[in-house]
Amino acid sequence: MKYVTKCGSLSIEWGKRTYIMGILNVTPDSFSGDGVGNDIGLALEQALQLQNDGADIIDVGGESTRPGSIPVDLEEERRRVIPVVRNLVSNLSIPISVDTYKPKIAEEAIDAGAAMINDVWGLKHDISMASIVSHGGVPVILMHNQDGFEYSDLIPDVIDSLNKSIECAIDSGIREENIILDPGIGFGKTPSQNLQLIRRLGEIKAMGFPVLIGTSRKSTLGLVLDLPVDDRLEGTGATVAISIANGVDIVRVHDVREMKRVSLMSDAIVRDMIA
Repeated sequence: MKYVTKCGSLSIEWGKRTYIMGILNVTPDSFSGDGVGNDIGLALEQALQLQNDGADIIDVGGESTRPGSIPVDLEEERRRVIPVVRNLVSNLSIPISVDTYKPKIAEEAIDAGAAMINDVWGLKHDISMASIVSHGGVPVILMHNQDGFEYSDLIPDVIDSLNKSIECAIDSGIREENIILDPGIGFGKTPSQNLQLIRRLGEIKAMGFPVLIGTSRKSTLGLVLDLPVDDRLEGTGATVAISIANGVDIVRVHDVREMKRVSLMSDAIVRDMIA
């Protein structure tokens, strides 16, 4: 996989190195406790810090996906996300991604300057999302997700679901170089299934598309380590390093400075490169 994907001002050269996506939650109820609510100034301050710490992309999310969270309606998500996107696009030098499964939010975010869409339902929540992304000409992250934890066979089932998302994307005119896959750690999976996915990421990578993974501070780490959400840095680092060894291209993280270092060290080993 040697092609280049354009994401705003960033040219992503797949396979060259691991890219860092920094998480910016513009919510009052983020599972990790780092949501900035609707404070645009605080969002900018946090985003600038993520940029300075080494993020390549910042992913803005206006709806918490933690277990037990209450869905946010369209107007509230718009109020949280769109002004922040406009502000960040005007003040940062790195591209902005928006974490949403709502087509209208995606459309307005792209109009406001967002350069990537991160859809936790892999275009399956609303079929019109695919045409919005296609028209916008931006990369899209297709995440595996499902209700419940039942699988016939975990990895083949995840691959089959992702293939359906890929088919929908291509049929809607989304270019192959704009497709990124995410196996969906923590979404419709038990802790044991999450660990199996990390262990077998090579099978997702073999689908022929770039792969993103988001393990940062998640509950599986807390279960394994018996630690609260604000004390899972080393656990996150371990999952990032192993994921890179198994072929991952982008890691979506809260702790950018530390995970940038983990990624650089992992790349030096896995990709035989010295920064």
